[in-house]
Amino acid sequence: MSSDEATRRAIAGVWPIESARIVAVVARMVRDVGVAEELTQDALVSALQQWPRDGIPDNPAAWLTAAAKNRALDWLRRSQMMVRKHEEIAHTIEALGGEPIAPAPDEAADEDIDDDLLRLIFTACHPVLTREARLAMALRVLGGLTTDEIARAFLLPEPTIAQRIVRAKRNLRDAKVPFEVPRGSELAPRLASVLEVIYLVFNEGYSATAGDDWMRPALCAQALRLGRVLAELMPDEAEVHGLVALMEIQASRSAARTDGHGAAVLLMEQDRSRWDQLLIRRGLAALARAEGLGGALGSYALQAAIAACHARALQAGDTDWQRIAQLYASLAAVEPSPVVELNRAVAVSRAQGPDAALPLVDALAAEGTLKNYHLLAAVRADLLQGLGRLDEARSEFERAASLTRNVREQQLLRARAAACAGE
Repeated sequence: MSSDEATRRAIAGVWPIESARIVAVVARMVRDVGVAEELTQDALVSALQQWPRDGIPDNPAAWLTAAAKNRALDWLRRSQMMVRKHEEIAHTIEALGGEPIAPAPDEAADEDIDDDLLRLIFTACHPVLTREARLAMALRVLGGLTTDEIARAFLLPEPTIAQRIVRAKRNLRDAKVPFEVPRGSELAPRLASVLEVIYLVFNEGYSATAGDDWMRPALCAQALRLGRVLAELMPDEAEVHGLVALMEIQASRSAARTDGHGAAVLLMEQDRSRWDQLLIRRGLAALARAEGLGGALGSYALQAAIAACHARALQAGDTDWQRIAQLYASLAAVEPSPVVELNRAVAVSRAQGPDAALPLVDALAAEGTLKNYHLLAAVRADLLQGLGRLDEARSEFERAASLTRNVREQQLLRARAAACAGE
């Protein structure tokens, strides 16, 4: 193996795991996430140049951290030189009767690395950014993905993603977002933003919005890693454990969600012996932790409880659909949403039959919010098929296929439409 190849392998092994921590350390020093990310990238470039020549260090993560910190110190020295020049100008302005320029405040030197990472998570997911910007920042800075990887994940041009990330960094700087974990009344809305971003990343990996693949496992893994880190750093936050529980249990089904050709396999048709029992146990433990902290009625804990109902059923026929319908009703009270109501309708159809659920789905269709949501058409088609109204079901399956951008999902829905026609 060449030294270049060995270097690439070493970096591939350490970078996805350690890059967020390195950015966090540097961000604490320079108080600017954008600058920290650039300095950390500079350290990575240095590694690609030096390791093939000098050899891979015994501790690659420590080497990268030290290199990034050295660059941060250089950046601070240059900045301090600029501050001194500004102070000299300020004194001159003051002597002429103008307003002095305030010097930059001193910052603390050394703090715990986990605190740095927690600050980075909250800063990168700050609600001053749009949802799309938070997602891009989370994947870039926290997930360690390249701009090209993010662009491919969401089927967007790389320049679009690059501009989104640059704009997000600029917005954080212009808004003077502090590099800190919010306290008191500010914590809840900020934490909600962080959890939303992590779950958005997970969902895009679990059910890809577009493209040729049903799932993008790398995105699921990145989101799950971030959730676990957050749970370690915030052990008393019930909704954090609720989100981790939800992701662990859903991720446990990954191996069973596609067949040998990559085609989608629906939940009720999956081989449950392929579900990952370790992830299920971890998820159930996290759910118990959330409930023990008084968070049983939190949005993520309720969704995790629904996932747990499936996980506990050894066979699809053992699923407690009545309980799931009740949990969806509780979720609708906490987080009203047409999508939650659609999922509740599915549970009602399983518990009471399609005739009980179809009026609920028809009401959602009439309301119009989900008119272009492919799963509304797919659920309605499934109910019509269950009622023997096959021509209507086929039409709805075809409509659902036309509304999704995921190739695997299109194939599944068209196959179900063909089955309604007896093909």
